[in-house]
Amino acid sequence: MADRSGLWELLRQTADGDVVAALSAEVETGEDRALNRINPLAFASSRKLNEDATITALVHAARLGLFDMTWNMMCSGCGGVLDIGDALKAISHTHYYCSLCTRNCEPILDELVEVTFTVNPRIRRIAAHNPDSLPIEEYARQIYFSSAFDAPDNLLKAIEDASLDLLELGPGERAAMSLTLPRGQHLLFDPVTHTAQLLDVDGEETRERRNLSVAFAGARSQRNVAAIAPGPVRISLENTSSRRTLPILWIKNEAFWRIFRSRRPYLTATRMLSNQAFRDLYRAATLDPEQRFKITSLTILFTDLRGSTALYDRVGDLAAFDLVRRHFGELLSAISAEGGAVVKTIGDAVMATFPTPDRGLRAAMAMRRAMSKINEGRGSDDLALKIGLHAGPCLAVTLDERQDYFGTAVNIASRVQGRAEPNAILATRSVFDALEDRAVLEDAGNLVTSRLLALRGVSEELEVFEFRESAGASAN
Repeated sequence: MADRSGLWELLRQTADGDVVAALSAEVETGEDRALNRINPLAFASSRKLNEDATITALVHAARLGLFDMTWNMMCSGCGGVLDIGDALKAISHTHYYCSLCTRNCEPILDELVEVTFTVNPRIRRIAAHNPDSLPIEEYARQIYFSSAFDAPDNLLKAIEDASLDLLELGPGERAAMSLTLPRGQHLLFDPVTHTAQLLDVDGEETRERRNLSVAFAGARSQRNVAAIAPGPVRISLENTSSRRTLPILWIKNEAFWRIFRSRRPYLTATRMLSNQAFRDLYRAATLDPEQRFKITSLTILFTDLRGSTALYDRVGDLAAFDLVRRHFGELLSAISAEGGAVVKTIGDAVMATFPTPDRGLRAAMAMRRAMSKINEGRGSDDLALKIGLHAGPCLAVTLDERQDYFGTAVNIASRVQGRAEPNAILATRSVFDALEDRAVLEDAGNLVTSRLLALRGVSEELEVFEFRESAGASAN
């Protein structure tokens, strides 16, 4: 207990106090299921906590050993977990097959890879640490489905309403289902081994009992199809795996599909990679050098500090260095405040990423205000930020032993920043169109104009939007 108390005290030194208090209380008194695969966004919403603060606290808590962080590859159809690892690099296949939904899924970081947190067994032992002890509805809720799945309160009844039979088989055990199959499609599926047997029941009904055998082995995502006439059938089941299996004979009807439809927001891998605490604490263990992960849309920001070279010559190295360092501190504060992260610095330039365009644009405006205050304090306006924003698809990669991004979207964001005027923010049409809160455009009295811009290395002209402060706005 003393060691655990010490870990919580360490967490309070690096994380939001309200979030730490909520996490500590959940570990002390919460239900077991609430401590398995915690969805940080749902946790924050249910307790009226800040999402970014909750994510950051859980990242620090995982580093301290209070929680285990996992990266889960999800099915786009049913929301089931197809693969799991303690780091993103463990999601090592280019495609994953869901035998429940009969679909191939690509590990796209902002769509199908989630990040969740489970209490460490040394802190508190919960039932999910021994998943074979969970009843079928809790296994489905806590192990098979991702944290994006919004399970009905009575999941067992929902399963029973959409199935003909369900069993539990220990390792090496055999059993049988004897029933009369109606016309339609039925699916014998085990959520542990992901073995599936599709029964396409059609044709003239028969009174003759047929026999069908299905074995559950250790391999995942097996699927077979059998055409069979309606009528009596005996399905012999054998568990040849080393784990308990939970075969369910589903009726593929409206009740079946209804179970999988309800979803809720979840922490995507893309958002985690844009969390500054994660990048600081896990900078070397995210991806393998040969891995490439797709992201359908990432908001990318580049800055450059105009006038810094002349500043060194004019005021001396020490004073100039202090000013540039202060500038970096203000930029980092603006980026972190909007849930973004610094990817890298290049001289006096910064590359950062954000979960949404709104947040990237708000961070850019905060940077501009901070630079205005720095210049006001110096009585000079010779230091100015050039800021460019773009949102688009890219690849998450490892470059120079750190997690980075590659692709046309990155190049466009950099080129847009290069064409920005001092103290102006230049954003592409993709950023402008994706803004969820257009009120951000009025922030600090911005004057917004648009124009077409030719960028080096880009075949077609792009429409860009320039955000400038109106006269007197910097005083707000």
